[in-house]
Amino acid sequence: MKPVLVTGASGFVGWHVARLLLERGIRVRALVRHTSRVPELPVERVAGDLRDPESLARAAAGCSVVYHIAADYRLWSKKPADLYRSNVDGTRNMLHAAQAAGVERVVYTSTVGCIGIPGDENGKLSLEGVSGAYKRSKFMAEQIALEFAAKGLPVVIVNPTAPMGDHDFKPTPTGQVVVDFLKGAMPAFIDTGLNIVNVRDVAAGHLLACEHGRVGERYILGSENMTLGGILKELAALTGRKAPTIELPYFVAWTAGVITTSWAHLTGTPPRAPLEAVRMARKKMWVSHAKAASELGFKPGPAREALADAVRWFQKAA
Repeated sequence: MKPVLVTGASGFVGWHVARLLLERGIRVRALVRHTSRVPELPVERVAGDLRDPESLARAAAGCSVVYHIAADYRLWSKKPADLYRSNVDGTRNMLHAAQAAGVERVVYTSTVGCIGIPGDENGKLSLEGVSGAYKRSKFMAEQIALEFAAKGLPVVIVNPTAPMGDHDFKPTPTGQVVVDFLKGAMPAFIDTGLNIVNVRDVAAGHLLACEHGRVGERYILGSENMTLGGILKELAALTGRKAPTIELPYFVAWTAGVITTSWAHLTGTPPRAPLEAVRMARKKMWVSHAKAASELGFKPGPAREALADAVRWFQKAA
């Protein structure tokens, strides 16, 4: 049996995709940096970097499928060019390597941030309408994936929303909401909204996209649309802690973002409230996963289960 390559297997979503593949008896080859590991999983570890085409060629050689999940997921960086090198150039490098290896299918992990209005796969965005290095780099990378698909590489794209759950190692910006809540470090919130989905369902959606997805198509992997206030109330119900009741006006959050981000550029320390995150929060990221449900058979569980999994994980890891 040929191995399946998973990039980003040391990260949140990638770890869960690798775990699910292993549970199904599939050999997993994981592309990781020299300093990274894939905790708890018996994968074939291959050291490499998305910015190193030769390492990607070695990793993809002999593989049947590539799950390209790795990305530089930061809402602030002192060197934004790093995000473009990993997310844009790295995606192009990975797809070239997959093409040269003659793989049967590539599943590319994009983001819900590339979905426009309406909140489904028909939503259109332009690069000019996307702000921030992370979202712009992911938008550009998705366009590259679509171009490869149009030229014959069997690429299917998935757009996860806001995954929650166990093994959020870093944690992700979404998981940080749970961490801050558990620490009592969230005295106030702003009026925004997310689509919450269990990371285990996101992993299952990746495999469904590989099996049933149409080449060149995008599939939103999400579950429930929730306001941030609603998320915090659910976390309060799960933990017995008190949810914050102070709702900040957007201009107050924006001012805090400007100040903390400006200070971060001076010190090199990541800001408590990145301006890009504040700008993203101005729009409720509410979408529908109806297409994934109808075409892939995607059946995500309720958001409460995802939040409960995240709470248990972070409490145990504390």
